[in-house]
Amino acid sequence: MVFEPPQRLVRALGETAPDGDDWLAKLPETAERAVAERELTVERVQVPGGRSSLVVLVRTADGTPAVLKLAPRRARPESERAALAHWGGRGAVQLLEPQLREPSAGAEGVLLLERLHPDVSVRSLPEAKALLEAAGTLRRLWVEPPDDHVFETVEERTGRQADAMRASAAGDPEVGALVEAALSARDELVASAPASRLLHGTFRQSKVLAGERMPWLAVGPDPVVGECAFDLARLVRDRVEDLIAQPSGAATTRRRVKRLAESLEVDQERLRGWTLFRAVESGVRARRVGREQDAELLLEFAGWL
Repeated sequence: MVFEPPQRLVRALGETAPDGDDWLAKLPETAERAVAERELTVERVQVPGGRSSLVVLVRTADGTPAVLKLAPRRARPESERAALAHWGGRGAVQLLEPQLREPSAGAEGVLLLERLHPDVSVRSLPEAKALLEAAGTLRRLWVEPPDDHVFETVEERTGRQADAMRASAAGDPEVGALVEAALSARDELVASAPASRLLHGTFRQSKVLAGERMPWLAVGPDPVVGECAFDLARLVRDRVEDLIAQPSGAATTRRRVKRLAESLEVDQERLRGWTLFRAVESGVRARRVGREQDAELLLEFAGWL
């Protein structure tokens, strides 16, 4: 089978690939080797798929449905492996190979996962129900990190992002005020952070898929250790295009912040602050790579906060 990456993946990785990166060029060969080593039967490549990895629907040698996921190193797949192993299937997709396979070249970044229903996410539910189910899933993921963990912290990740935001704002005065507000909020939040938990890192409705073991399970973490409000912040802006289209979008957003904070016992002001920071960071990054429509939506949303 020819493992041709979906165009969505090609475009997304093209925005972030460092000079000289050849991961996409080597992807077909890497996928073929991973399939052969595990004696898998390929059904199909998932399309449109994700923005940071190739997802292949497969069956194991005994016929069990599974997913083979291949991601470049910059997507931190081994951090994902460690988080999934720590969760052990509680609230998240089950990792079928907890340990990194050796000694094959290219083994890093290859994950074999439990098969969920890839085309059915909580985003398919009515909005109120979707938020309820997503929040319930997120709560199960917020556990103590391993004592010897090597996960990035919220302070470290947002510090890198803050540097990039400052650089973008220096050449784009239109976003200067929002960036300044977001960075100020971030400084206050990291200076007074509550207890740390292992977080999904990139949680949203489309990251929660229907399963057989449990009705809903999270996929695709970019794990980070920090306060729960940081994780919940990305969920606040789900379906942002619908929020922007509503005459009452700003009021709806404020109610959503309040409702999610109360349902998951998170401080409302801290949730608002992280929602502001994450929306501005995403909006500035979208603008930097030429996704102007996404940038406009995100920055208008951030202005409401």
